[in-house]
Amino acid sequence: MDFETKCVHGGCTSSADQYKALSYPIYQTASFAHASFGSSTGFDYTRESNPTRERLEHTVASLEEAAGAVAFSSGMAAISTVMELFRPGDHFIIEQDLYGGSIRLFHTICEKNGLTFTYASFSSDDIESMIRPSTKALYVETPTNPMMKVVDIRRLADIAHRHGLLLIIDNTFLSPYFQKPLTLGADIVVHSGTKYLGGHNDTIAGFAAASSLEIVEHLHETAMSIGSVLAPFDSWLILRGIQTLAIRLERAEKNAMQIALWLKEQPCIKNVYYPGLPEHPGYAIMKKQASGFGAMVSFRTDSRETAIHILNHVKLISFAESLGGTESLITYPLTQTHADVPEDMRRKSGIDDTLLRLSVGIESAENLIDDLASALPLSKI
Repeated sequence: MDFETKCVHGGCTSSADQYKALSYPIYQTASFAHASFGSSTGFDYTRESNPTRERLEHTVASLEEAAGAVAFSSGMAAISTVMELFRPGDHFIIEQDLYGGSIRLFHTICEKNGLTFTYASFSSDDIESMIRPSTKALYVETPTNPMMKVVDIRRLADIAHRHGLLLIIDNTFLSPYFQKPLTLGADIVVHSGTKYLGGHNDTIAGFAAASSLEIVEHLHETAMSIGSVLAPFDSWLILRGIQTLAIRLERAEKNAMQIALWLKEQPCIKNVYYPGLPEHPGYAIMKKQASGFGAMVSFRTDSRETAIHILNHVKLISFAESLGGTESLITYPLTQTHADVPEDMRRKSGIDDTLLRLSVGIESAENLIDDLASALPLSKI
């Protein structure tokens, strides 16, 4: 079954609902009755399992070509549960250019629980030399957030598996439509389902998918135990969003390329970070491991004043956190998504007061460019 068809039909050839509802039902219930002692419909309590959430998990697993997937109440809940696979004393090598919320989780929660972390640039550092006897996993986003660095997943998988490590990939920026890390050798994929999978900025969700059924079962048991599962209605919203995933990403990527090319020509824009540009250092790797370049564009202005002027003067584009929705959003990583990242780590990654991150939506590219043009300082056009 082709990807687009899986998006619409959830990887199934027919509806599993007894009434053949085209929109899969929302089983908005906490509990399920037993017909008699010793019998069960297969569902007992929604924290453990729910038909709507199960349908969604089957869909995401199908899209990622995974052994299975677990749906969580947020992307951070998904990452937190993945970290429960490990024990005190375990060591991780982490991409330093990473969503700030993930770094905050590692610093404030995981370190308290006895896990240790080494941060590195996976696109330039010698990762293999950093592996210790206690190292258990490599963790990376690719493209990275917000500097859009590209990491060779196949190369990392080879390093990880030669040393008996797990490779964990955050695939939020590209979604399984453009990139399938498990098919490239990764062991676990995590998502903020709030972003491209949901696609409408109307709910929060997270996912973890794995190549091993054993890992999936462990994640499910942990999620059930700590109660971090996704509610039925939110599961339905993500199912609905996934139906248009392919066509949304095609349009958003096309817009992103047009905007990246336009930004390159503006005198007050000093750098444009988009892996779809041939001069991007990760362009060749992206061509090998992904089927598209995504719709995230970061760029550096000539001054803090220019960056703030743009944020204060965009009208069609919203100045807001998050990404991956139908609407275009512009973010100031320094004070928003990466505010809790230690200053030295921000400096190493290149996150300063001139950096902006743009999540390109599905509006008219011409309208978006006009909005950006009108937000540039008049003296610098």
